[in-house]
Amino acid sequence: MVHVIDLNFQGLSQNIAAFLIETDEGPILVETGPHSTLPMLKKGVELAGYQLEDIQHVFLTHIHLDHAGAAWWFARNGAMIYVHPKGSKHLAQPERLMESARRIYQDKMDELWGEMHQINPAQIVEAEHEAVYSIGQRSIKAWHTPGHAIHHIAWQIGPNLFTGDVAGVSINQGVVIPPCPPPDINIEDWEASLDLLKEIKPERFCLTHFGPVAYSEQHLDNLKSRLHQWANWIKPFQEQEKSVAEITPLFQEMVKKDLEASGVNSEDMAKYEAANPSWMSVAGLLRYWKKKEQA
Repeated sequence: MVHVIDLNFQGLSQNIAAFLIETDEGPILVETGPHSTLPMLKKGVELAGYQLEDIQHVFLTHIHLDHAGAAWWFARNGAMIYVHPKGSKHLAQPERLMESARRIYQDKMDELWGEMHQINPAQIVEAEHEAVYSIGQRSIKAWHTPGHAIHHIAWQIGPNLFTGDVAGVSINQGVVIPPCPPPDINIEDWEASLDLLKEIKPERFCLTHFGPVAYSEQHLDNLKSRLHQWANWIKPFQEQEKSVAEITPLFQEMVKKDLEASGVNSEDMAKYEAANPSWMSVAGLLRYWKKKEQA
């Protein structure tokens, strides 16, 4: 059984999810959310009939703080942490990651994300592409899916594929949008990952933002289309050397009109923005085009 735990990030429901999966050797967790939401995670785990300390295996789709920020807490309580090889060093030595985040979020850092501490390398499992782990009766398979981040994994457990951010953000099973934060956005890699998801063809995607959606090629095609739409919208501004601050309000207006035309209401609009802040997609896509220009 899969329990979807709403972490109520920034006081908004259906924003960040963690997933508790039952096995006959105890529960496993996919995504931890940020450390700041650990009390909500604790509540959700207890509602499922377990304690946080019961979780001895944690599977991360990638190391961004909204997905992995509380992983260290579970490691301190004996858990093994499964992550992409390119992300493991940032869990063992998170100082650079946190310094970078603090420059961005400044005095909101603690409120948004909480703490992050070192994880003993002996408790970090570097999951290679197509690696399979058996825990109780469950088989957990790693699919490397770069594009949103170079250190991204989609985890397959039975009919469910826990997609992190590679299958996009969809609130209330609404329109799907691509989260494009710096520094790793790569559209070509993301397209290849979407093609891989079509080959895997699970019964459902379990989106960290937010929750289960039935698999469909249309979901992936819509995501790819919007990824190109956003990237092509940004490209002229990169060529004009406009700043993130200059572009962001224009980008927000474009996205707002797009979501409104797709039937998204104001309440869900706020959830989309919290899960996928506009300025981060502006910064990420500007960086993507700059890399392309320099290549």
